[in-house]
Amino acid sequence: MSAVTARPSPLRGDFIKLAAVALAGLAALVLFPNDLGLMTRIASSAFLVVSLDLVTGYAGIATLGQAALFGLGAYAAANANLAGLGEPILMVAVGGLAGAVAGLIFGAVVLRSRGLAQLVLTIALVQLVHEAANKLSDITGGSDGLSGIDVAPILGAFRFDLYGRTGFVFALVLLLATLAVLSVIVRSPFGLKLRAIGRDPGRVRTLGAAVMPALLVTFTLSGAVAGMGGAIEAISTGVVGLDSVSFERSAMALVMLVLGGSGSLYGAVAGTAVFMGLESIISAANPFHWLIIVGVLLIVVVLFVPRGLTSLAGDVRRLLAIFGLRRDKR
Repeated sequence: MSAVTARPSPLRGDFIKLAAVALAGLAALVLFPNDLGLMTRIASSAFLVVSLDLVTGYAGIATLGQAALFGLGAYAAANANLAGLGEPILMVAVGGLAGAVAGLIFGAVVLRSRGLAQLVLTIALVQLVHEAANKLSDITGGSDGLSGIDVAPILGAFRFDLYGRTGFVFALVLLLATLAVLSVIVRSPFGLKLRAIGRDPGRVRTLGAAVMPALLVTFTLSGAVAGMGGAIEAISTGVVGLDSVSFERSAMALVMLVLGGSGSLYGAVAGTAVFMGLESIISAANPFHWLIIVGVLLIVVVLFVPRGLTSLAGDVRRLLAIFGLRRDKR
């Protein structure tokens, strides 16, 4: 008789993945002490890609305007600092609040259409925000951006250092906390409903469930996450420019999500780390043709690993399980 093995709970799997992200962050802190600026940018960009995953991977809404929410969070945090707010945690809260409000407004506009028209609306919104940021120089600094951001020590005890250690640990801790909260949300009844909406919204409506409020909540939540990422980038770099609300950043975020695997919070983080790590290595080795090399690698991944890099872990586990069953039979 074969023994019946209990399947691990989804929350246990999320805990293992969360621990893996924490260990990877600590390893980066030890192994790459001279590249902590890049590591902090990876962490802040992970907020953007995770927020995109909530809307696209779970709710099934394609968008190319997520960078607008990221940038608005960065501008809000920067302006709050220039007005006298120095506590980094409060600055992140301001960025998250600005992103949440923008996400609610964006959702109310985008959800009025479907399909290709919906995607075009997201592109129009990010372009409008970019142009507004360029024109409203009194608030955004225009093409010069905002600089002179000077943050106080975290909780009055942990001062930001020139090596970027404090900034990276700050970003990593906030990323881990955000992933933990979002893991619970996507496993909750609301998260299951969101997945159902992403697969077949018409059927969800037929069952009597409200679709629009759930999607608006999702847009608001994703805006808060993206805004937090923008605030962290503003804190760590000390500047905010037009690139934070650019269409190119939105497009890159979508590429990172596809690379890691949509519909997986930790896939979004993995895709961000792999893409930005490869971008840094390849651009340093070949500054003239690195985009071609990255493009070829992405084509290979999309063609041969269409569900993203994180799906490889599941494939390996299934293979090990098959071989394990074969050994049991022998």
